[in-house]
Amino acid sequence: MVRMSDLVRGIVREKRPESPREDAAAAGTPASVPPALPPTRLAQGPARRAAAPPAPEPAPAAAPPAPAAAPAPVEGPAERAEPLFLELVQFLGRVRELMRAGEPFPWDALERLMGRVHASLERSGDLFWVANAPAPQAGADYLALHQARVAVLSLRIGADVGYDRPRLVRLGMAGALMDVGLWQLPESLWKRLDALSPEEQTQYRSHPSLSAEWLRRWAPHDDGLAEAVLQHHEREQAQGFPQGLGGRSINPDAKILGLVDTYTGLTFPPSSRPRLRPHEAIREIVRSKHESFASTLIKALLSEISVFPPGTLVRLNTGEVGRVIAVNRNHPLRPRVEIVADGKGQRLTTPKTTDLAEAPFLYITGPVAEAAR
Repeated sequence: MVRMSDLVRGIVREKRPESPREDAAAAGTPASVPPALPPTRLAQGPARRAAAPPAPEPAPAAAPPAPAAAPAPVEGPAERAEPLFLELVQFLGRVRELMRAGEPFPWDALERLMGRVHASLERSGDLFWVANAPAPQAGADYLALHQARVAVLSLRIGADVGYDRPRLVRLGMAGALMDVGLWQLPESLWKRLDALSPEEQTQYRSHPSLSAEWLRRWAPHDDGLAEAVLQHHEREQAQGFPQGLGGRSINPDAKILGLVDTYTGLTFPPSSRPRLRPHEAIREIVRSKHESFASTLIKALLSEISVFPPGTLVRLNTGEVGRVIAVNRNHPLRPRVEIVADGKGQRLTTPKTTDLAEAPFLYITGPVAEAAR
């Protein structure tokens, strides 16, 4: 059995250290969304540059010229997280209309969009936290929002387990389209998943196959994305659907999508059931669903989400109340905290910031209940 303490102790960082992430950037004016580009074939990753022709051999008496130094890459300004996430949600919202019209899919447009998502996540964690706790969007299609969240969060988990850029982009594309089959089912079906009849349960369980069929229709010569989408509800002990696969038989991308799909469904459910806060969703996954997912993926999710993500109000062992403002990825239980109230509950005139990773005698005793905020 996987325990929360085991997961926390078991987190191992093999990649370069990363500075703590700050809270998501303030919302700005959403960028206008360009129309979908003309359909093209599904790209298999970044375009490869054609090999340069071999240089002619130098004359015997002349030494070959020294190669010119390559110019240093110049980074442009980072995209703001909230407009980028909104653009992804709106792009996926248009996919439903594309399905109804039977039009080809603009693969190049989605690949470029996921490339920008990858670049944003490489620069900072702002987009990750925007997707983790999205602001309510009036009139937004739930499935478009859900798939956008899965796409963004999956890229981060994929990076943690060693995916390179082309594979991350394709993982994000699969996450962005994994539930398109649900648009073919009655909305009432997936909005009350806890109260389905056996017949309705069978109908709901058909959606991975429906989604995969759409991807094969749009990209008949690329079965990799379709396989990941088809298997995102398969589970480690073969308790999933639609094929009842288990362990190594499950597509690795599908395993990541399945875990993130479960997490996002707990933190932002389609039904009226209560939303769980991030640390509560992690606890639920560890407690009741640990046999469904590989422990390495749960550890990666825990290291990214943290038990106490930015914005969480927490109580310290001194009785003080603080708000988490950044996560220490190597010490998920010891984030950076802005203390806003003293041990007697009196709000401080000037909040003070404390990095718990550098304060061994201070620790969090638990989150402050919503009612106490």
